[in-house]
Amino acid sequence: MATPDATTLTDTGWQDTGKGQVLLIACGALAREILDLKARNGWDHLDLVCLPAILHNRPEKIPEAVRDAVERHRAGYDAIHVVYADCGTGGLLGAECARLGVEMVAGPHCYAFFEGVDAFAARDEATAFYLTDFLVRQFDAFVWKPLGLDRHPELRDMYFGNYETLVYLAQTEDATLTERARTQAERLGLAFERRPTGYGDLETTLRGWAAR
Repeated sequence: MATPDATTLTDTGWQDTGKGQVLLIACGALAREILDLKARNGWDHLDLVCLPAILHNRPEKIPEAVRDAVERHRAGYDAIHVVYADCGTGGLLGAECARLGVEMVAGPHCYAFFEGVDAFAARDEATAFYLTDFLVRQFDAFVWKPLGLDRHPELRDMYFGNYETLVYLAQTEDATLTERARTQAERLGLAFERRPTGYGDLETTLRGWAAR
């Protein structure tokens, strides 16, 4: 499945109509989950624009991309919220959102807010490598190929030698995704754990924004 971005939402049927009062500017890796929550809860007043998920490979570019999106859309909405956590920006995204006067999702990354930020922090799992539903689907595009493991599998131990377990944080009950995640753990030489999370703090945060 192609990763949606702000220029392809209409082409894929994920339309930003501009008719609602609230705009969500989100990571493309969260598009499926946000659209599901919108549909399930009837949040028709929330519009969605997604930035390319591949920005996670260059997190220093996320604050600028978010800033540009906020400035481009601000005039059409009463409120704009940013559906990113810190995501490797070292606090720069939070500082940019504060400067722009927009709220963002709390937490260091999506792994934490799917499980729940407090629960995730309490585990303190330094030897765990995490996948979400999105990353299970996009494992080759976002993990295997960018690290060069498709060309140099001998690099696996260099990248993953300090990890012990691949933890699949599952947003949905999908046996096919679970088997794919298990296979990916085997490819990396890691033990496998599936941890059902649902949408965690993402759902809680969106529910609060939708109710205002």
